Amino acid sequence: MENILLVDGYNIIGAWPKLQQLKKHSLADARDRLVQQMAEYQSFTGYRVIVVFDAHLVKGIEKKYKNYKVEVIYTKKNETADERIEKLAISLNNIKTQVHVATSDYTEQWAIFGQGALRKSARELLTDMETIEWKIKKKVKKIEEERPASKVFLSEEVMNAFEKWRRGRS
Repeated sequence: MENILLVDGYNIIGAWPKLQQLKKHSLADARDRLVQQMAEYQSFTGYRVIVVFDAHLVKGIEKKYKNYKVEVIYTKKNETADERIEKLAISLNNIKTQVHVATSDYTEQWAIFGQGALRKSARELLTDMETIEWKIKKKVKKIEEERPASKVFLSEEVMNAFEKWRRGRS
């Protein structure tokens, strides 16, 4: 069974303390950080992650793209993220797919629950992310302890390029 996580982007940014702080300085940086964290979530859990942002905070028309292999959608003019998430929940939910929606919007939670999707509050998603980050750090530490030191020196620039490549971002 495929699991899909639909994320109400601005709702999560407004609910997570570190993203709230980042948003005060740069909304674009807060969005980017959320997408990065959802890439970690996607990589660790195997879920397909779709982050939806309201377009009213970004000039332009409806836009879809992938960043870190995470699908990012900006709604079209006069369409809320809630409306788009409901449409996606209806179209994606089937016998082979389980849709989860991450939002702390109580009305949205009931609407998506009625479509057969499961809800995940912003707090639950944050707890999941903290657990995932802890597990990743633990795994990396174990790998570093077990592997012999590399005999080939790699500059910081090359290491960063490899890391971007590993995350699926050119």
